[in-house]
Amino acid sequence: MATEACLTKHPKGLSMFEKYLTMWVASCIVGGIVLGKFAPGLAHALDGMAIHAQGAPVVSIPIAVCLFFMMYPIMAKIDFAEVLRAGKSTKPVGLTLAVNWLIKPFTMYAIALLFLGVLFRGLIGQDATDLVKIPLGMDLPLGAQHGAGTVVMHEGVKMLQVPLWRSYLAGCILLGIAPCTAMVLVWGYLARGNDGHTLVMVAINSLAMLLLYGPLGGLLLGVGRLPVPWQALLLSIGIYVALPLAAGYASRRWIIAAKGRAWFDDKFLHVLTPVTIVALLATLVLLFSFKGDTILSNPLTILWIAVPLTIQTCLIFALAYGLARLLKLNYRDAAPSAMIGASNHFEVAIATSTMLFGLSSGAALATVVGVLIEVPIMLLLVRVCLRTQGWFAAPAERAA
Repeated sequence: MATEACLTKHPKGLSMFEKYLTMWVASCIVGGIVLGKFAPGLAHALDGMAIHAQGAPVVSIPIAVCLFFMMYPIMAKIDFAEVLRAGKSTKPVGLTLAVNWLIKPFTMYAIALLFLGVLFRGLIGQDATDLVKIPLGMDLPLGAQHGAGTVVMHEGVKMLQVPLWRSYLAGCILLGIAPCTAMVLVWGYLARGNDGHTLVMVAINSLAMLLLYGPLGGLLLGVGRLPVPWQALLLSIGIYVALPLAAGYASRRWIIAAKGRAWFDDKFLHVLTPVTIVALLATLVLLFSFKGDTILSNPLTILWIAVPLTIQTCLIFALAYGLARLLKLNYRDAAPSAMIGASNHFEVAIATSTMLFGLSSGAALATVVGVLIEVPIMLLLVRVCLRTQGWFAAPAERAA
């Protein structure tokens, strides 16, 4: 069957890193807070290692290195020769694409706006502000208004001062327009879904992001009255998606030609498996070294951001799962279709938020909260899937 095309061997379950990812994330958050509190000089020195444009930091070199190693293992798993054949199963592929790109971004915006901009606004602080980068390529005078922000001078660098809740909103938006991560391969496997469909949708979403992530991000960030740095958006996609995609494609072809497919699947990918998580954890240490003061002064900040993200995840899962049943999909296609819609490509969201708004911005913190809640929520949804297999028709017998 076309849907049996594989990009990698079946995941064998959770590795030590994935199984305890929430614990590792919590440890890195604590480590980052401690670093920022007791070694602020080191944290600021690392943040100072950046590529600048017109006097403003555009790319943090330590973060760029970490985020490249987050993305490369995911891209190396993609077998482009199989994508078209596996994509012939139009119902599950069409459902996943529709939920991911026509529904999910807009429900995320609406839910985050309701909670962060209305219900929790007083709790976050009516007058609380955040400093974000000025859009790449713009040279605004001090005091100028841009979107909902005002240009101010901070430590010798022009920054935009925006309402803090809007900065959190921007991070939620970036999560909402970044569907599916490599971890969804594990969720689909644990839910006993169709691994071929899951793997193909990882590839299709990675390719779709090259076309849709920038326009959707610009549209929704603009609606949110935040600066729309189109050049930086495109640059972030180029650095954090296109570059590792090209590296993954080239290295995959070269290694398979030199060593064979079996060696690539069994040896090379096995070594790469923990690289994404390790790079993610290193990024979290850096991120939280700059947000430690905010968290210590207001520990409920994480909760305010987590509430709309949790509601969004459960809503999109329920919507996709329900539509799969209405479309009469078998369970093995329905489960990964719902998982892919519910899960976020948080590596790209973190990358884009740090590049667009800054490593210490509220937007970057919001994307990190997405990482924190992803594992426990997705494990809960795996259990929901396993307990509702009887809702769906049994899959057709495979041809011998």
